[in-house]
Amino acid sequence: MKVLLVGAAGYLGGALTDILVQSPHEIIVYDILLYEESYRKNVPFVRGDVRDKERLRTYFDWADTVVWLAALVGDPACALNPELTFDINEGSLEYLKNNFHGQIIFMSSCSVYGASGYVLTETSSLNPLSLYAQTKLRGEEILSTHPGALIFRLGTLFGVSDTFSRIRFDLVVNTLVMRAALHKKISVFGGAQYRPLLHVRDAAVAIVDVLNKPQTGIYNLHSENATILQVAEHIKVYFPDMAVEITEENFQDNRDYRVSSDKAKGDFGFNPQLTIDDGICELRTLLEEGRIKDSFTTRFSNYLYLRPLLSEYQSPLGRVIRHNL
Repeated sequence: MKVLLVGAAGYLGGALTDILVQSPHEIIVYDILLYEESYRKNVPFVRGDVRDKERLRTYFDWADTVVWLAALVGDPACALNPELTFDINEGSLEYLKNNFHGQIIFMSSCSVYGASGYVLTETSSLNPLSLYAQTKLRGEEILSTHPGALIFRLGTLFGVSDTFSRIRFDLVVNTLVMRAALHKKISVFGGAQYRPLLHVRDAAVAIVDVLNKPQTGIYNLHSENATILQVAEHIKVYFPDMAVEITEENFQDNRDYRVSSDKAKGDFGFNPQLTIDDGICELRTLLEEGRIKDSFTTRFSNYLYLRPLLSEYQSPLGRVIRHNL
């Protein structure tokens, strides 16, 4: 089948592309290269903006399935420019819904749940606490009337995606491992907050497994529910000399939720294979072998990288992002 991967030059898309090039599916990657200097994978590639509707329509006509990974991602990154966030995270989905009639696989987020003391299923109450979560929920609502839409509420991703794509050090497991490896100390704010966690490659496998399958609707995807402190304790096993500093000072991220992925396991055999420990070990190897020159390079964080671009109207990339040039 023909699969259009929109926004697939990033963290999750890197792993997904590697799996699909080994499959019989035909693929095209459509991406603006927001965080990348180049796209070097030997697959068909189109550099394009999701707001360029005429250009997108050409590839919609080609595809049997659209996997939609494109979005401004993360609470602080989305808050930098709400208008742009709405445009990319919501407006482009309206066009997708109205102009593509095949299978759509859309990446939402478990952050739509906000905070809860219960284990949450797909029918649980929703409480998005940030602009990012609100736009993901709105995206779900937009696609809810599309007969071929399959929506994945992803847990917080971690681990190494592939050879080329950037590591994200703005994700909880990844950033704590980085600080343990390079600074021998991590700070945990409170620590009792739960996150549903999922290795980035397990997320990619789940997408491939549902291509051309009949399931539609919403599914949670995670492998482990763990508190931030439990993640720190996992990491300390591999860095025994590391200090863990726990502080009760208020932290701006109020999310706290656990989820169940039983629906996905029952309906299409979702079966994540990679653990928190697997992610810690592969990140430790990269960091301790010096394979990442500077872990504090801003491109490893969505917010830090986008902050100057979205605040400076006159920057060349800022114009590309804002005005579709």
